[in-house]
Amino acid sequence: MAAVTVSLAGCAKNPESIAASTMPMNAYSGLSCNQLAMEHQRSSLALQQAEAAQRQAVQGDAVGVFLIGVPVSSLSGADKEGMVAQHKGEIIAINAMRRSKGC
Repeated sequence: MAAVTVSLAGCAKNPESIAASTMPMNAYSGLSCNQLAMEHQRSSLALQQAEAAQRQAVQGDAVGVFLIGVPVSSLSGADKEGMVAQHKGEIIAINAMRRSKGC
């Protein structure tokens, strides 16, 4: 039972439970409203892709823990938690800059 608990602690998180990274809003201060819209679209697409990969890692970990007691996806580098957090943070910073510029 302790091995299963330890294995579950290393499992990939669902994308919905991953917090956004803090990103500096001023990183986008030099962009126009049109450029901010394009950057938002780029970050949103990247987030969708990272979330899809993260969901696959979650499923892989669940299967690995069930079959052999090891979160295989997390151990093999398939966990995309950092990318999901980064893109969530980008979107928050972009939206804040868009609001501050009145876009």
